[in-house]
Amino acid sequence: MLRRSLPRRPEARRILLGTLLSAIGRGLTLPFLFIYLTDVRGLSDPRAGLVIGWYGAVTLALAPLAGTLIDRFGARRVVLPSLLIEAIGTGSLAVVDSTASAFGVATVIAIGGSAIWSGQNTILASLTADDERQRVYGLNFALLNLGIGVGGLTSGAIVDIARPATFQLIYLLDALSYLTPALILLSLPHIGHRLAAGAPGAKTAGGGYLTVLRDRPFRRLVVFGLVLTTCGYAQIEVGFTAYAVRVAEVTPRVVAWALAGNTVMIVLSQLLVIRRMEGRSRTGGLAVVGAVFAAAWLTLGAAGLIGTGNALVAALGVVACAAIFGFGETMLSPVMPALTNALATDELRGRYNAMSSMIFGISGVIGPVTAGPLIGAADGKVWVAVVVGGCLVASLIALSLRPLLTAIQDGRAPAPEPVAA
Repeated sequence: MLRRSLPRRPEARRILLGTLLSAIGRGLTLPFLFIYLTDVRGLSDPRAGLVIGWYGAVTLALAPLAGTLIDRFGARRVVLPSLLIEAIGTGSLAVVDSTASAFGVATVIAIGGSAIWSGQNTILASLTADDERQRVYGLNFALLNLGIGVGGLTSGAIVDIARPATFQLIYLLDALSYLTPALILLSLPHIGHRLAAGAPGAKTAGGGYLTVLRDRPFRRLVVFGLVLTTCGYAQIEVGFTAYAVRVAEVTPRVVAWALAGNTVMIVLSQLLVIRRMEGRSRTGGLAVVGAVFAAAWLTLGAAGLIGTGNALVAALGVVACAAIFGFGETMLSPVMPALTNALATDELRGRYNAMSSMIFGISGVIGPVTAGPLIGAADGKVWVAVVVGGCLVASLIALSLRPLLTAIQDGRAPAPEPVAA
């Protein structure tokens, strides 16, 4: 299954290797930013949430510009400087000592991160054929989470709230990890340039984002993504961590092990899920993702109800939540970018991918800012109810998208032609 999921072109395989190596650095810091800002650097919970939300706001504001630059100049010229800026910003987190400096560093990180996701997806799309793209995006996500899991296990054994230097170390290592994909891209000078014009009559770059926004199926996909990520991914760094530590009363090390459980689930099931989803409805898969995310948050809510009554069961509930969430990710990761690029054209591919990445920017603003107050209400019960309900609403939106897609766009095998008698 692994050989079958690998892209045909060796350049695409090297891009995937860069994803894996840089993800290890990301995993070192992913679960600890909120805890680092509050318990180590002394920021209040609302201020830490605003800092993380500010990152999402800046990323959101710059994402449209990133898509335009990618279409005009090629992903290469945009991604390379973005990786360097991201490395500088991430390393600077090690010296944050106030709210003002935290906002400044978050701004630098957002400037770098605003183009990386859309740029790398555009590069992968240019290196893969339609029949392999969904598999490659799924493999890319599996490698991303494998790296995050390795990094999370490593940082879980390193970090100590009583020793700020341990947090400074992981942020410096994370900064170095961003140089790996940059070096790989530099070693491939012939990829990542501006894509050639499409077929006559296709959408042209002159239409810009107005052309993208007129695409009704893509608009519906964006709405689905906004609801799902706001109640899903956007809750991982703040909502999940804060609820696990303060309501379920588990230690930060349990949070690290939970992310490791998330990774184990993804690594063990991603290739199998990719194989099982071939020829099946992509919108149906997205609907299942919403239901699985809702089940994960219900499991976390049960762990919060147990709390200190049984520390071991509470810890197992937190880990189980992350594992269930990971299973949902294995279905979302190949479908969302594949469907985005199935609707896009080469002339507007950067903009389509940029708008897809804007989903995470918008949810990155809403999720962190609202998670703190919601978790503080009724011992986190309000937060659980909101995120579970939101994920189920996303499932309904996904099902409403199916009539707007062709069978090929939805990933379904075309119906066989009738056989003559």
